[in-house]
Amino acid sequence: MFATATVGVLVSMSLALVRALLGPTVYDRVLAVNTFGTKTVLLIAVLGFLTERPEFLDLALVYALINFIGTIAVLKFFEFGDLGLTRRISREAD
Repeated sequence: MFATATVGVLVSMSLALVRALLGPTVYDRVLAVNTFGTKTVLLIAVLGFLTERPEFLDLALVYALINFIGTIAVLKFFEFGDLGLTRRISREAD
């Protein structure tokens, strides 16, 4: 049963990867990469269950946090052109 779930996750990961490569806008691509990361977290958790290694769940949680922070950083970069450091420096110079 979990082997079937693993195959289903891999298929949905491949579909998300196709969307990331072919997405019409940058936001579609970022959303597809975020989806790919979320499916990776799910895949790590399922593989940890299949191999009876519960420490994989800890790795999946850390990867989920990195995926979330990375997505927010990329979206902020595309929205404002930087991550906010240049505006902070220019305000301090005034």
